Amino acid sequence: MSRISDAFKKGKAFIPFITGGDPDVETTYELIKTMAANGADIIEIGIPFSDPIAEGPVIQEADLRALSSGTTTDALFDMVVRLRKEIDIPLIFMTYANPIYVYGKERFMKRCAEVGIDGVIVPDIPFEEKAELSGVCKENGIDLISMIAPTSADRIETIAKEAEGFIYCVSSLGVTGVRSEINTDIGAMVAHVKTVTDTPVAVGFGISTPEQAKKMAALSDGAIVGSAIVKIVAQYGKDAVPHVADYVKKMKAGVLEA
Repeated sequence: MSRISDAFKKGKAFIPFITGGDPDVETTYELIKTMAANGADIIEIGIPFSDPIAEGPVIQEADLRALSSGTTTDALFDMVVRLRKEIDIPLIFMTYANPIYVYGKERFMKRCAEVGIDGVIVPDIPFEEKAELSGVCKENGIDLISMIAPTSADRIETIAKEAEGFIYCVSSLGVTGVRSEINTDIGAMVAHVKTVTDTPVAVGFGISTPEQAKKMAALSDGAIVGSAIVKIVAQYGKDAVPHVADYVKKMKAGVLEA
């Protein structure tokens, strides 16, 4: 059984995202600990990459800050080893194909399993090319998280049938970022997925307020929040920990109201 899908059994899940190494690895370590302590059910850690095509300016800038502070994939693996002595909630790496292939996909997934990473999200590998990674993920017990977008309509069932961990439902077209409103018919997308799988569905892209989190969690099994947290880190840098703690607490409360 997947530890990731297990995390949804306690109720609606709140899944925050953070860019690893922004502003430095030590602050990321403290931020992840505080997010876990304040209600995060699963945490996504972004491996910084110089060309993150699915990201808006907020996360692109965070990636650049992380890279310029010297963050490497190995430094993040080492950080997870330390985190695993403190927290036991599922941790997911969100990264692109390039960093995985540069590291070596077998070596990367083996290391994920060794340090205690539960899953990976790779937004630039389309479903049709998923086999490039799915075998090596399975061998190492790592969930390869599938994404479905408003454009996936005719592929939703195919993607959902093979999904593991949870399904990342992208709420709107375009890149990541905070949005004032989300106009996609999320309810219909989630209902469609639920006709073919019991795998939990969480909604991400554009959620920034407790009200939006409540609304999206009411339509699905959980809410994913990234850019809004990365913005707080951009604003406060090494002093971001209490501010992120407060934000996560409020967002988790919103999700629980759903």
